[in-house]
Amino acid sequence: MQESATLKMAKMARELKAQGKDVIDMSLGEPDFDTPTHIKEAAKQALDAGYTKYTPVNGLLELREAIVRKLLRENNLVYNVNEIVVSNGAKQSVYNLCISLLDPGDEVILPAPYWVSYYEIVKMAGGLPVIAHSDIQHDFKCTPAHIEALITDRTKFILYSSPCNPSGSVFSFDEIQGIAEMLKSYEHVLVVTDEIYEHINFTSPHRSMAEVDGMRDRTVIINGMSKAFAMTGWRLGYIAGPAWIAEACTKVQGQVTSGATSFGQKAAAIALDSDLAPTYEMVKAFKKRRELIISRLEQIPLLMVNRPEGAFYIFPDVSAYFGRTSTSGYIVRDADDLSMYLLSAAQVSTVSGVAFGNDRCIRLSYATSEAKIEEAVTRIANALAQLH
Repeated sequence: MQESATLKMAKMARELKAQGKDVIDMSLGEPDFDTPTHIKEAAKQALDAGYTKYTPVNGLLELREAIVRKLLRENNLVYNVNEIVVSNGAKQSVYNLCISLLDPGDEVILPAPYWVSYYEIVKMAGGLPVIAHSDIQHDFKCTPAHIEALITDRTKFILYSSPCNPSGSVFSFDEIQGIAEMLKSYEHVLVVTDEIYEHINFTSPHRSMAEVDGMRDRTVIINGMSKAFAMTGWRLGYIAGPAWIAEACTKVQGQVTSGATSFGQKAAAIALDSDLAPTYEMVKAFKKRRELIISRLEQIPLLMVNRPEGAFYIFPDVSAYFGRTSTSGYIVRDADDLSMYLLSAAQVSTVSGVAFGNDRCIRLSYATSEAKIEEAVTRIANALAQLH
């Protein structure tokens, strides 16, 4: 199993900072905003009220009820509390699903670029990742025909995120319906849709595969508190899906970690039932930063940049710089080399697209201040200008 590329680059950035280097970290997908005050206060109140004990493995009933209300209110989806499983982050939700559903040799189709951990978790569970490639010219979106060509009798599910990490691409409801229509001929194939960036969406309202007629009981939704509520360190994610899958995930989690933190779950229930004004303020800031980083990156010769419609990442195609050498003699052979070169020459931490299933791109997170974005792109432009 490979180490997480995003965590590896973040670790290297921290180590360089500890040495006194002025590194701008654009590697981690973490909002730079603080958790809203009302959520923190809810956790404090829960602590004072004695919520410091074990919780049910699949989550506090009041949090699962809040998730059910959220899905009905925001997504027009009807679930029962026994179809919800709360985990220690959405990453554990992915792990639970893969361990529960995959037998050795089962195949999982991953539209690329995909989040780094999908590939490794599928492998760890004994499954075989099958990659559906896309490119920047098509906004990193796979067509139904492209996915269909990869389906076999061993295909267990398709796993994708929308809005997407790392590309920021958002599948429209028409595009989702197109994939669902194709899947009518393949009843053995499930869909796992990671919607953790649901609210960080700069286009039409978020839509889920589970909304499509006939797909609700073939779809597992993954979501969580990290991105929309700036609660990354709280480690709270959840799934919504068929009861038989929820029961299996609960069984796995019961042997691995048991329930998520008690007072954190109390606060999460409050967050889901509260006004989303703080979230919308964050999204407004992210959209402004997106415009800034695109306008700056577009000025760099040879970079290919598209306009992502969600999340807080930009995924430029940097392949025109492959095969070039810096003035100091550093040879850039691929995206891995370029990412390391930018860390060394520009002191900007990025993540190679290789880890996301696309070897022509690098990922930059713009979940940081406008001043840091300006400085980071200036440094990147200067470093790339030294490649000949």
